[in-house]
Amino acid sequence: MRLAIHSHKQMSEYFLTAALLSVSGGLQDVYTYIARGGVFANAQTGNIILLSQGLCTQNWLAVLRYFVPILFFALGIAVAEEIRQSCRNAQRLHWRQLVLLIEILLLFCVGFLPEKWNLLANTMVSFACAMQVQSFRKVNGYVFASTMCIGNIRSAMESLCIYHRTHDKTVWNKVLLYLSLISLFALGAALGGHLIERLGMRTIWISCLLLFISFSLMFLREDLQTKSNANAPACVKPHGRS
Repeated sequence: MRLAIHSHKQMSEYFLTAALLSVSGGLQDVYTYIARGGVFANAQTGNIILLSQGLCTQNWLAVLRYFVPILFFALGIAVAEEIRQSCRNAQRLHWRQLVLLIEILLLFCVGFLPEKWNLLANTMVSFACAMQVQSFRKVNGYVFASTMCIGNIRSAMESLCIYHRTHDKTVWNKVLLYLSLISLFALGAALGGHLIERLGMRTIWISCLLLFISFSLMFLREDLQTKSNANAPACVKPHGRS
């Protein structure tokens, strides 16, 4: 007789968490672009284009402005992956919660930095964004990105084409999921653009609030999983975390 092993979906993969992270991602991107000198926190493709233009015109200040955030975005991905490998079996905090704590701390400090320190601010935001996009990559079992839209747009249109052929309601729900995440990212950008006029550099603290809510929600799911695992037979308890 074989026992079925039921996998537990992490709170990090629920739509509510993805929604909060998407709003935060849109806000972060508009914050660095509008308030911090025209640098993209998430869309490193744009930074690479502007970096290339700086190289062509020998504008070394522009080269520095765009190169450093690109570099630290790459480093942020590496650090998030290292945290996943080192802390995936941690008991008190899920490794993704640790990533969120680091991100919150970095963004909170950014709110204190004056305009003359934009390079440092953009570097810190890019590093935080990279950690987020590397750590939170699925929602309801589907691949997504919370800090940019190009992949979500591609997935939405691909799913829409499949639905047009099959009329599968599951595929239609996938279309709605991606369109919702894209809209939430845009909402975050609109919210950030509006609040910058009132809060200035401290607008980034709204992102900290959204991330803290996501951090707290993960405790709820982790608590439910702990109780479920405690009541399960030893042979069906999960080994480690994704």
